[in-house]
Amino acid sequence: MASLFGSRDRIDDLLTAPAPFVKRPEQNKGLLHPQRFMNMFGLIVFIAAMVLPFISATPYIISILTSALIYVMLAMGLNVVVGYAGLLDLGYVAFFAVGAYTSGILSTRLGWSVFETIPVVLLACVAAGIIIGGPTLRLRTDYLAIVTLGFGEIVRLTANNLAITGGPSGIHGIRTFSFFGWSFADGATLFGIDFNSKVLFYYFVLIVAGGLAVIGAARLGKGKLGRAWKSVRDDEDAAEAMGINTYRVKLSAYIIGAIWGGLAGVLMGSHLTAVSPTSFEFLYSALVLMAVVLGGMGSTPGVIIGALFISLAPELLRDFADWRYLIFGVLMVITMIFRPKGVWPANAMLPWLHRRSPMRSAAERDESDEAVVVTVPEPPEERRP
Repeated sequence: MASLFGSRDRIDDLLTAPAPFVKRPEQNKGLLHPQRFMNMFGLIVFIAAMVLPFISATPYIISILTSALIYVMLAMGLNVVVGYAGLLDLGYVAFFAVGAYTSGILSTRLGWSVFETIPVVLLACVAAGIIIGGPTLRLRTDYLAIVTLGFGEIVRLTANNLAITGGPSGIHGIRTFSFFGWSFADGATLFGIDFNSKVLFYYFVLIVAGGLAVIGAARLGKGKLGRAWKSVRDDEDAAEAMGINTYRVKLSAYIIGAIWGGLAGVLMGSHLTAVSPTSFEFLYSALVLMAVVLGGMGSTPGVIIGALFISLAPELLRDFADWRYLIFGVLMVITMIFRPKGVWPANAMLPWLHRRSPMRSAAERDESDEAVVVTVPEPPEERRP
């Protein structure tokens, strides 16, 4: 090889990739860096939510905001299943019911604190995810949607006919969270400010649902497992050909989504102090799926916007009485017409965060526009003996 092309330095020169003829645009730095800007914006929104009870802390506002944050956690869990892995789930509210009923039964029948029920809820959600996902995740598209829809109805009808779940009346008297003998019901006084039980629980849900759940789901989507989910979503056959175990990847997404839904059910049961089968009808699965699709599948900011819209829009339109649901439906139709990929798609970026092209002089532009001819020296002829 060395005798054919000359010295080893000559070989290295031939193998070295040529430098680009046009300089690449530099990415924005500082606060205009896309990821840094979105992180800062999310922190500002989180701080605004923390300050909101100091502006208005009426029981009605705190209650609907707490429910909205729980819907955000539900939507983030479904986003893992639908947005990242591409699995159409029409019975996601079943995991919501598993978490709420498991925590409610242990809290009211056995006297456990809600915090102590969380490990059992996690095990129950993982078991439910394996039971429904194990034999059915080999199905695709419409067949998987029908199976998950049936699973949601099975859970609701089972809870409606069992004595331990309270039957149609459900479970009442679920206690709030307590830590080492102190519970949110006792209230607290910090820096001379009195916080009642509803405000304390709002802050707790904000930290768990608005902070840990959102950040956890977003980080999973950006990791190695998240890239595997997205490859399965884009083309399952191609992902399997590249060596990805698509069955395990889909099952992991289903189990993680079940955990998010079960924990949201624990929060909702403690928030309402009661659960019943009417709270887990198919309508709620459809609403959470609307939040994911309306906001933007696979997009963390979009799913948050969609969940807040789905949960708060009917309350904001309450003055219109019976017309509010019609207006709510019209708003969703208009949104999907003008934003078919969602309010904030996964690849969306604010205009001022786009990369900027560097300024070049006229001489540099003329020089770069000229045709570039690369001459490759021919190797010397092979010597024959």
